[in-house]
Order: sequence, then C-alpha cells, then structure tokens
Amino acid sequence: MNSEPHHVVVVGAGFGGLEFVRAIAKAPVRVTLIDQRNHHLFQPLLYQVATTSLATSEIAWPIRHLVRREQAVTTLLATVNGVDKENKRVLLSDGSRIAYDTLVLATGARHAYFGHDEWEEFAPGLKTLEDATTIRRRMLLAFERAERETDAAVRQALLTFVIIGGGPTGVELAGTIAELAHATLRGEFRNIDTRDTKVVLIEAGDRILPVFRPDLSDYAKSALERLGVTVELGRPVSACDATGVVFGEQRLAARTIIWAAGVAASPAAQWLDAEADRAGRVVVEDDLTVPGHPEIFVVGDTALAKRGDGRPVPGIAPAAKQAGRHVAATLKSRLAGDKARRPFVYKHQGDLATIGKRAAVIDFGRFSVTGWLAWWLWGIAHIFFLIGLRNRIAVALSWLWIYTTGQRSARLITQGRQSP
Repeated sequence: MNSEPHHVVVVGAGFGGLEFVRAIAKAPVRVTLIDQRNHHLFQPLLYQVATTSLATSEIAWPIRHLVRREQAVTTLLATVNGVDKENKRVLLSDGSRIAYDTLVLATGARHAYFGHDEWEEFAPGLKTLEDATTIRRRMLLAFERAERETDAAVRQALLTFVIIGGGPTGVELAGTIAELAHATLRGEFRNIDTRDTKVVLIEAGDRILPVFRPDLSDYAKSALERLGVTVELGRPVSACDATGVVFGEQRLAARTIIWAAGVAASPAAQWLDAEADRAGRVVVEDDLTVPGHPEIFVVGDTALAKRGDGRPVPGIAPAAKQAGRHVAATLKSRLAGDKARRPFVYKHQGDLATIGKRAAVIDFGRFSVTGWLAWWLWGIAHIFFLIGLRNRIAVALSWLWIYTTGQRSARLITQGRQSP
C-alpha cells in the first residue's frame, strides 16, 4: 500500500493558484507551489504603482510568507517550460523534473500585440511589478526631459501620453495620469506647465469599457473628458515607434506610450499540446480539467471556461479565485472516494472601473452605480481583498491622502540610467 500522500503541483501563485493552495492545504495532500517570481501580486492595483499612487510593497507579498503556516506546502522559485503528461512530470528550465499526481496550471496571461510584438519596446504593457516601475520611470522622465527641452514640438511630444486600449486598465491609467499631470505636479516645474500635458486614450472599438452597459461607457468617456483626457474611438493603432503612434490616418507625436489593448494566455496550451483559442487559452472541460486528462486542471486567465449561457468566464481576479476553490473542492471529493463530475459554475459579482480619484463605474447587471459613491465602493472592495491588515491600512491612508490633497508620494524614478 502506498503511504505517500497525494502530490499536487501548482504552477503559478496568482489569484487562482494561491486560492487553490489555501483551500486544499488542510487536506491529506502534499503541495508543491512553483512560481518564477517570489511574490504574489494584486494586479487590479498595479496601475496605481505605475502612476505613482502606491508603492510596490503595498500590492505584493512574498509567497513564502503567505503559505508559511501550511507545513504541507513547499514553495519553489523556478520557471516551468513544459509538461510531460504521459509520465506526469513538470519540466523546469534547469532540466529538473517534478512528479505530480494532480497538476493545477494557474499561469496567467501576458501582453498580446496582435502580431506586432516589435511594438512592445515602445509601448510596454502592465502585468508585472517590473512593468509598473518601467512605466512610472518613463512617465516621470518625460516631465524631467520636457523641463530641459527647448524645442517646442519635442517638448509637446514629451508631454503627450498615449494609452492604447479602452478597457478598465486603459481607463484607469488615463484618468490617473491626467490627474497626476494636471494637479499633482502643477507648480513643481519652472520651464513647463504640466497642465499642458495631453493624455490620449485610443480604443479601436466604438466605445470604451465594452464589457459594461453602453450608458456606463458613455459616463466613463464623459468623466475622462472632464479630467482633460482625449478619447479617440473607432480607429485602431496601425503603427507605433519611439516617436509616436499612427491611428486611422493620423500620426500623433508622443514619447510615452502604454499598451492596454490585449492579453494572451501563458504557453500552457503548448506545454500540454492541448486545444486553445485565439488568445492561447486552454479549452477545458466544464469541470476545468484538460480533455482526456482528469488529473490536470487549468484555472484563471490560462483557461477558456464557459458560463452556463456559453459566454467565456472573464479573466478577472474573482473568477480565478472561484476556479481555485472549485478545483480544491473537486480534489477533496476525489480523495474521499467521490469520483462524480463537478462542473464549475461561475458567479459574476459585477464589473468595476475607476476614473481618477472621484469617479468610478460599477455594473452589477441589474443595477449600476456611478460617481463618487461608486469610487468609494470600488475602494472598499479592493481594500477588502488586499492581504494583511498593515497593507489595508497603508493603502487606505494613501488613498485618503491623495483624495484630500491630490498629492502622490510614490514618485520615485528608479532603475535604468541615472541621467535623463
């Protein structure tokens, strides 16, 4: 009789992976949690690091610390580059292999440039802490370079910020950058007026926030325009380089461009040689298993799971956490001898997006909330989901300070070359 406990390998310590580990930790299993970074990241607030509102330590926590009390969980800092399904092995980049009885892939997503990967150099996306600090550095250096620039055209290009993509991330970035330029930095420079800054949000579709109701999209557009953001609709970007972008037939000179237009799943489908959609998401069964391999689960942004009406489950944090809990419950049932299939039922809790420091939109389906009340509800919800009392207090105080004074304290230019 095999006395070894059931071994579960979890790849990815994002929302789905970490939720699974917490839910399964007390079961009779041994868990190996693998991630290529040593921290869990609260991605919904990543844009606030990029736009100087929060420090990196306020939205990220060491994985080892989060699972320190779970003696059955071993954490490995490593990069996975394949899966041997037949022999039940996870392949690591250093050539080593880790055997599993059950495998949970929660590897998230990366940027997608729709066949123009060369644009990434000029228009970084926002998925990691490194992305956030890169964008923050480029943005703040643009103001510093504009302060020294004598050519009016070059100075205006330095003071022009373009965000490509009108989803929640793009809207949140545009609103916060506008407030930073028009309010926070006002009066701090001598040769430029930061109120001359131009923030342009470009969306290829006919409205921003396309997953929201049309009236909420209209509200968000009006709220951005009140903050001084120019919203360009219906003209996709066709070129992007170090000096600007082309959308429609228009070229716009800009030295800071941020990509918020699309994502692609991790290469998990390639590791598994499994069917995937155009975004690279693994097409999973209704119980989140890989077809033909009930011992392999895929959750979060890496999975193409379907709702009851056939629509895809959205790639948001609540969906990933629900999937992680579902897989843990399924595995517990299996270990108890219940082999019955357990379809995943996603419960949508609403769509949220903030627009600057005094407005937001929340779409609960049957009803919605906008304005300052939505902003406060948005803030309360995000503080609630942060990990640790200290971080909740720190973020709440930071937001209260920004709300009352307009000042953002995380305006540090770090990494890269010292000289602008």
